[in-house]
Amino acid sequence: MRYHEVDQQGFLFNGRYFEIADVALTEFFRSLGWTYLQLNAAGLDPSVVHAEANFYDSVVFDDAITVETACTKVGRSSFRLTTKMSRDGVRVAQLDIVYTNVDVKVGFAVPLPEKIVTEMKKTMPHGALHESIARAGSASGEEG
Repeated sequence: MRYHEVDQQGFLFNGRYFEIADVALTEFFRSLGWTYLQLNAAGLDPSVVHAEANFYDSVVFDDAITVETACTKVGRSSFRLTTKMSRDGVRVAQLDIVYTNVDVKVGFAVPLPEKIVTEMKKTMPHGALHESIARAGSASGEEG
């Protein structure tokens, strides 16, 4: 961590974890082959509707951390990314952020573009994918 990212006690300031997760969102989609501008052109404009963080260990000035982000749930117009942060293999934080796809012209949630959903589902852990499929089946009246 850089000097300007730590608080008076020398720890990574808690708001910075969310900044890191925001960068991770962009890099997650870049890893799928989509730049942020391409996402917007394809009809994706995610807005945060829920965010939570669990902190397990400290990060201090000059620590290097590893950031891993995965899609852990996909719905009709929203998705959840889980971002895990570690230092030398030690878990330091986990953030779960739910984004809703918004049409900014009207200010309402709109369905996620199917081609982006397909790519996101490929990255989901097996259990999370099963949960999303089961919930989708329940919503349509089918068994999970």
